[in-house]
Amino acid sequence: MNLLIKSATIIDPNSPFHQKVADILIEKGHISSIASNIDADVETVDAKGKYVSPGFFDLNCNIGELGLETKEDLQTGTKAAMAGGFTGLALMPNTQPPVHSKAEVEYLLNRAKNNLVDVYPMGTISHKRDGKDLAEMYDMFLSGAKAFTDGNRPVQDAGLMERALLYTQGFDALILSYPEDTAIAGKAKVHEGEVSTLLGMKGIPSLAEELMIARDLYLAEYTGSKIHFSTISTERSVELIKEAKRKGLKVTCDVAAHHLLLTDEALTGFDSQYKVKPPLRTQKDVKALIKGLKDGTIDAIVSQHTPHEVEFKDVEFEVAEFGMIALQTAFSTALSTGLDINLLVEKLAINPRTILNVEPAVIAEGSKANLTLFDVDAEWEYTRKNNQSKSYNSPFIGQNLKGKVMLVYNNNHLFKTKTT
Repeated sequence: MNLLIKSATIIDPNSPFHQKVADILIEKGHISSIASNIDADVETVDAKGKYVSPGFFDLNCNIGELGLETKEDLQTGTKAAMAGGFTGLALMPNTQPPVHSKAEVEYLLNRAKNNLVDVYPMGTISHKRDGKDLAEMYDMFLSGAKAFTDGNRPVQDAGLMERALLYTQGFDALILSYPEDTAIAGKAKVHEGEVSTLLGMKGIPSLAEELMIARDLYLAEYTGSKIHFSTISTERSVELIKEAKRKGLKVTCDVAAHHLLLTDEALTGFDSQYKVKPPLRTQKDVKALIKGLKDGTIDAIVSQHTPHEVEFKDVEFEVAEFGMIALQTAFSTALSTGLDINLLVEKLAINPRTILNVEPAVIAEGSKANLTLFDVDAEWEYTRKNNQSKSYNSPFIGQNLKGKVMLVYNNNHLFKTKTT
């Protein structure tokens, strides 16, 4: 698929054309030329006033396949990813069966062949995500899994986490920690604070997250291992990780886009679309998370895309499942915080690939074309009609959002979003 992008502002710190306005000619899946003016008899896109960056990469995406295809399958999930500007997805192993052996890894990689979106299945830390015995991590690594996590289940057993950190050192794989002490969090559904008191609901204290981060930082320091914290959400969590980085620990972390915008005040209407985990926190936490992105403490922004069938969300708040779909809205949500566009590209496209140790996408002559074109000023309405996911559990459906992805290109495939 050949393509000419005219007059785009290139945002890629690894490119010699960073922050320059140029034409980009793509031929047979590779960037053949970047110059001030290119003429070619190929499909042409006017990108004046728009930005082009390496394709976005999501470090936290839930897709139902295997076993939960009624929530989302690879076809619909990757379409939603394209519409949101993502050309790479790291898949959480929260499936039935979970991705706990090489068979599941190889199945997913085979299913994802010839797709515009690069798919990277992550394996479980523990067998069946039970938190008791280590899964077949090395076999999964040889089959293509680059990182390991029990997904939305924290590893409560400190000894098991220690062994996982030590074991993966031998083949340089990454351990992702979902930080929550379940003994403290209990069965609560919302953040513990003024809003939970007002609503008369038992809350999840920030301590549940922070205590687990402190534990795993100690384990990472003791073992000399690298560790990544997934979807941190509190002010103190940012402080703990900042201090660990200052000490030289090999630690990285990410934040879900919705935690940069929404607070627990959104729950006053008991709308289950806002029920996520970690729970929406306070405005003070939101400010700390944004500051953490700016000062480099937080390395990446993720979608935490979590699809559910209507019968799991359109119910009473107390029994509704946690999570929202977010692949199509993550960029717009992050942009609405006022973060600089260069910083957003770093957190959405550059750092996630570095963290997962996958080949970087670079906008340079001779490189494989893997890019996203977007307009930061364009407004669009997110509707059920243009929603590409199989599920509809998003509080943003029906809202006007700012920041629109125009197209993505990868693996010699082009996807253009609809203009309406």
